[in-house]
Amino acid sequence: MKSLQEDIKNQDFKKVYLLCGEEDYLKKQYKEKLKNALVPDGDTMNFSIFEGKKTEPRAVIDLGETMPFFGGKKSDISGGYRIFKNQCQDLPEYLGELPEYLCMVFVESEVDKRSRMYKAVKKYGRIVEFGQQDSNTIMRWVLGILNREGRKITRSDMELFLTKTGTDMGNIERELEKLLCYTMGREVITKEDIEAVCTTQISNHIFDMIRAMTEKNQNKALELYYDLLALKEPPMRILFLIARQFNLIMQVKELAAEGHDQSSIGKKTGLQPFVVRNYMTYARKYTTEALREAVEECVSTEAKVKNRNHDRYHECRTSSGENSADEKNSRTDDGQSG
Repeated sequence: MKSLQEDIKNQDFKKVYLLCGEEDYLKKQYKEKLKNALVPDGDTMNFSIFEGKKTEPRAVIDLGETMPFFGGKKSDISGGYRIFKNQCQDLPEYLGELPEYLCMVFVESEVDKRSRMYKAVKKYGRIVEFGQQDSNTIMRWVLGILNREGRKITRSDMELFLTKTGTDMGNIERELEKLLCYTMGREVITKEDIEAVCTTQISNHIFDMIRAMTEKNQNKALELYYDLLALKEPPMRILFLIARQFNLIMQVKELAAEGHDQSSIGKKTGLQPFVVRNYMTYARKYTTEALREAVEECVSTEAKVKNRNHDRYHECRTSSGENSADEKNSRTDDGQSG
């Protein structure tokens, strides 16, 4: 990311860029920064954007061959059409012959690092991967926004906020905007403010269900389950997420038993360190065997439901076939009697 920042700052651009990784917010931000740095405000004639799986690489090449209007730089921004996963013949070769006036920017969620396109961009340009940010980076980013707005928040309330929002920076920004509007006129953001306006992610609803199960609070667990159904979450997905949460708790328990600290467990499981602390609390309430049994029970239930649905499907097909045969025989009998 620092190399890309330097390119923009010094106006010294590579011929081609690939912005990839799971953090969509950062990809969008740097796509805009590149666009603004490459193309002056309001210049729509020297800027093209391609999106969608049906975009043909040949169309990108043909437009790239068009000279820029009034001289200067020309940029094409492309994304979402799988050329970094599928084999693409023409475009990788073209990247080695890009004219001086052209800069190509590819924005992709998924890439195959073995593909010709990936290797070509690596050879002729710059690849910037925007991965999920760690909790300290996200906290500093949120605090920077709050400071600019003249707001304050305690660390524990910050952790509550991020527990609710998850680590997706786009979602954090949206929830933060709601929080700033709700607390307008006040300096300090409190736990009560966060609980009042911030939407809890689906995965956190599931964790709250696990908490209720652990505390043997059946009514609370059912209430949360019905909340998820009201949010249009399919029951099978809820079951999958419950299994995933129990599996994560089991992983945390096993890693803690091996002597790993919160930070190390976070890196191995993909959880933020402050979230690991919550998992460790519940890991202590279960044996490893009990957690394994919970995961296996979820998997077994899922298999039973799928088999039942499969049997019902074939019953319906068989019944439909019999009805069709009866109708056909009936029509035949009517014809003969006529």
